[in-house]
Amino acid sequence: MGLHSAQKKHFPLRGIDGVFQLFETELRKPEPDLALLSLVLGFVEHFLAVNRVIPINVPGVQFEPLEPDCPNSCFPTVELGMISALHERFTAQIRGAVDLSQYRHPAGGSSRELVKKVSDVIWNSLSRSYFKDRAHIQSLFSLITGTKLDSSGVAFAVVAACQVLGLRDVHLGLSEDHAWVIFGKNGEETAEVTWHGKGNEDRRGQTITTGVNEKSWLYLKGSYMKCNRNMEVAFMVCAINPSLDLHTDSSELLQLQQKLLWLLYDRGDLERYPMAMGTLADLEDQEPIPGKESPIKIHLKAVGSAQKYYNNEHIYPFMYLAGFHYRHRNVRDALGAWAEAAQVMQEYNYFREDEEIYKEFFDIANDVIPTLLKETATESTGEEGEESDKDQPRQAAVFSALQDAECFAHLLRFYDGICKWEEGSPTPVLHVGWATYLVQSLSRFDSQIRQKVSIITKEPDSQDEDDQSSDDPREGRRRGPRRESRLEEQQQGLPSLPSSGAASPPGPLPSAPPKKAAEVGGRRRSSHQGAPRAVDAEGKAKSPRSPSSSNPSSPPPSAQPQGSLGGPVVVFQSEKMKGMKGLLCAAKVNSSAIKLQLTAQSQVQMKRQKSTPAGDYSMSFLKRQRKSL
Repeated sequence: MGLHSAQKKHFPLRGIDGVFQLFETELRKPEPDLALLSLVLGFVEHFLAVNRVIPINVPGVQFEPLEPDCPNSCFPTVELGMISALHERFTAQIRGAVDLSQYRHPAGGSSRELVKKVSDVIWNSLSRSYFKDRAHIQSLFSLITGTKLDSSGVAFAVVAACQVLGLRDVHLGLSEDHAWVIFGKNGEETAEVTWHGKGNEDRRGQTITTGVNEKSWLYLKGSYMKCNRNMEVAFMVCAINPSLDLHTDSSELLQLQQKLLWLLYDRGDLERYPMAMGTLADLEDQEPIPGKESPIKIHLKAVGSAQKYYNNEHIYPFMYLAGFHYRHRNVRDALGAWAEAAQVMQEYNYFREDEEIYKEFFDIANDVIPTLLKETATESTGEEGEESDKDQPRQAAVFSALQDAECFAHLLRFYDGICKWEEGSPTPVLHVGWATYLVQSLSRFDSQIRQKVSIITKEPDSQDEDDQSSDDPREGRRRGPRRESRLEEQQQGLPSLPSSGAASPPGPLPSAPPKKAAEVGGRRRSSHQGAPRAVDAEGKAKSPRSPSSSNPSSPPPSAQPQGSLGGPVVVFQSEKMKGMKGLLCAAKVNSSAIKLQLTAQSQVQMKRQKSTPAGDYSMSFLKRQRKSL
């Protein structure tokens, strides 16, 4: 019991490099010591974000400057004595409470009874009453020194405890907002070991089968991450919370997290961890390290990972990608990525426990997109004052967004996905608040632009593709996209974004070199039909045709099927959007009719068992804490 001599030789850990070297050594082993690494990260986070007393020394804890000329940037020296004592305390607690001889050992792994027992030990070691959503309580350092853990921290602690007991088949199972454990032969068994959300209900020992079958986002229809040890190390690195308060982060913790994520990325340990790649790409976007891959390439690898390993059923890779494009004011690409996220979402059913992703979409629809389009309109009309020569390409680019039918098509696909998500769900999604901002966003586009989008309300029939007449007589009859037309878009050797029922991809938007902008919204499929669409190295859809103009104010040609008016084609999947077809392209936006249609429950087959009143969702809510998954 205790640390091995090879581990002890790394101490004391001085600065970021000292911690990096310990992680690098542990990751080379078949079984990196989860408890040791979590204790180290928790110790560092405690003294850099929780009890930040720099440069005043705490008894027994020394701080050294990260840079000689920057006395305010310090890093706590991690001494062997403290970490070794905490490590021994954790291992003794687990081994003293669990007698392995009392439990059966089925072929290929551990028993459910044993996993449940380990979760009991962790659960019973927690304080009886504490605020469980507070920051900085995700590590074993928090468990041992403060008897507090957040929800995902409990699941991690159970896995670390099972490792102490030699149970190598027990690993983390992760969705985009929840954690449990997998065990047994090939990780086929699942067990809840923690709570989720505000309810804190004790579901420990249960399988996740019901959640998977219900098609809730919380369990990703079974397309969740089955971690190995190195992915569990990546999990604890992603869980680092650098927040000092709502507005300030510890620069030292950000540097540490970024460097450790690069270590994992370069080793290939993030290949099946899309959200970790999204976190790394965001860190690179803030403070790029010379010689490393660009953030957009990492974001695209995250999207590709979700497509390859998780049936393209993860939301956050597109949210992260959209956030990147938003920050750089690539309006069309941001709208396209949000539309892709909503197209993924349409295949799920909405449950109350999915409130985290509800909040994400609520923010995007009712704050981020309306603000973006408003700013775009303001910038394009020059209301912010005289623009400099260097700003003119950027002004032209943002102006083109409201003159770009592709942008409008993305907006329609975004709402279509959300409306389809609501269908068949036990809890309604949309209420009048959503409708108000939908009308506002629609109104930003002139009727001439809106009417360039061809809307199809059923899948094209192979025998009669011409039968796509519009509900609006002014639109005329329009041909739907031929299924074969997608094949020519595929390009060999490039990452790809998925195709959806809609025809408009995140396309290129001419702009000046990216500039920093205030970060708002966006962290992270579309329907399963169609071939992948090819994208270039900048995350924009490739067109098989040559641009017809180099004028940055004119939108580039679409790589997607064209309607009779030369604009993009959108195929609606949801009944609510199908019912609004004529309203969306009318010369004047009929606010009352759209609101009535969007909030009408008669349009969808709703299960009535546990409906949530529309008033339960506030138009504003507190900034959510940084997610640890």
